[in-house]
Amino acid sequence: MYYKGWYHLFYQYNPKGAVWGNIVWAHSVSRDLINWVALKPAIQPSIKGDKYGCWSGSATMMPDGTPVIMYTGVNRPDVFYQVQNVALPRNRSDPLLREWVKPGHNPVIVPEGGINATQFRDPTTAWRGADGHWRLLVGSLAGKSRGVAYVYRSRDFRRWTRVAQPLHSAATGMWECPDFYPVTADGRGEGVDTSAVVVDGVAGAAARMKYVLKNSLDLRRYDYYTVGTYDRKAERYVPDDPAGDDHHLRYDYGNFYASKTFYDPAKRRRILWGWANESDTAADDVAKGWAGIQAIPRKVWLDPSGKQLLQWPIEEVERLRAKKPVTLKSRVVKAGEHVEVTGLQTAQADVEVSFEVGSLEAAERLDPAMAYDAQRLCSARGADARGGVGPFGLWVLASAGLEEKTAVFFRVFRPAARGGKHVVLMCTDPTKSSRNPNLYQPSFAGFVDTDITNGKISLRSLIDRSVVESFGAGGKACILSRVYPSLAIGKNAHLYVFNNGKAEIKVSQLTAWEMKKPVMMNGA
Repeated sequence: MYYKGWYHLFYQYNPKGAVWGNIVWAHSVSRDLINWVALKPAIQPSIKGDKYGCWSGSATMMPDGTPVIMYTGVNRPDVFYQVQNVALPRNRSDPLLREWVKPGHNPVIVPEGGINATQFRDPTTAWRGADGHWRLLVGSLAGKSRGVAYVYRSRDFRRWTRVAQPLHSAATGMWECPDFYPVTADGRGEGVDTSAVVVDGVAGAAARMKYVLKNSLDLRRYDYYTVGTYDRKAERYVPDDPAGDDHHLRYDYGNFYASKTFYDPAKRRRILWGWANESDTAADDVAKGWAGIQAIPRKVWLDPSGKQLLQWPIEEVERLRAKKPVTLKSRVVKAGEHVEVTGLQTAQADVEVSFEVGSLEAAERLDPAMAYDAQRLCSARGADARGGVGPFGLWVLASAGLEEKTAVFFRVFRPAARGGKHVVLMCTDPTKSSRNPNLYQPSFAGFVDTDITNGKISLRSLIDRSVVESFGAGGKACILSRVYPSLAIGKNAHLYVFNNGKAEIKVSQLTAWEMKKPVMMNGA
């Protein structure tokens, strides 16, 4: 959240080690979302309602500007019995909000009416309706397989009542970390406060809004979302795409989970945070003393088509760009060729590249069995598998002899039906990212909903030693991957453009910057 000139990030943290357990709410603050000061934990087990764990939740700004945190507490030692608690700032005048207190009326929401108490967590940011009532969602599991977002309503943020029907549900397994927010449908990219549209009550304004419902799938360990309509009277949400709960749109097709957005009033934008866990061993985590990272914050907004969200690294990350960039222009890369980008260190870098394919005639036929399975398609035809149009893209964190490399690439397939669009696959292939054998190295992939008739497509990759975050076609598809090179470290990390397709590609423009380290400090 943003409060009195400071951005506040609260996150799940184990103060006793680099493995899961002893969970508290750690707290860091920043002026710019890039350079951070770590404060003392904000919320720790201290009452009956959270004695055995302070799990995830959200912050809501009251009309008078007071922030209120709603979070899940575990209150039994023998089972993860989950209730929802509130916490308030001890001193509203402190812009750093260093101390939080828990009112005596906690817990404020308990699992009643047949709700599975061990699958009942992660309250959302609340929104206020024109009737003056607050509403929020709690994620849960109904029966054995149905993910549910229950609606709770309150006039005073103290006494909460569950609405008879859930906002939405689907047969996807448990819904963790739900998020529900409005987006403008005018394509301008401005964010909207979670309560703004409802409070205004202006029919015209509401008609220009869509809503996003995001859930984290406990079984599959990824986040998916739908875009749809919120019926405020019925307290129901309906996805625009009836198959949206089956064919999942994802914020990120890689290692990205338990995400959360917030509205930034300072720049009128909605910002997405996501967590990426480690892909090495627990022993490695203990040795290095930490585990888990936050992705670079992303601005999110609705694509002009209204079908999906767009994402882009916040503009503040560009302040970390060092020196003058290295550029490559109008460079043709023939079939089987690769070109090194020299003149900068690339273990920490920001790379933007525009590709142009001369002809799509060589595009391969897409196997109908893989038409909805980008992951399988990428795994079957990785970066080294020769194709028609692609694979082409970047080798990042590569060693000099290419023993190690992480490939971020596109591959284009012929349309399945006559007159249809070409299918664009985006992949990150880390299977050769390290010589260390004790790593989890899955390929990640997603289809990019873009028209490549003109042969043009763009890619941006943020490279930061053990993480590669990539954005395809202006943020239509995003993939984060964790990699742990043993050779391509520091000055020994190299960057290449490659083309393993039959069709020539042209690098219309490549711009690469070395990136400086942000400031990370421990505060009071």
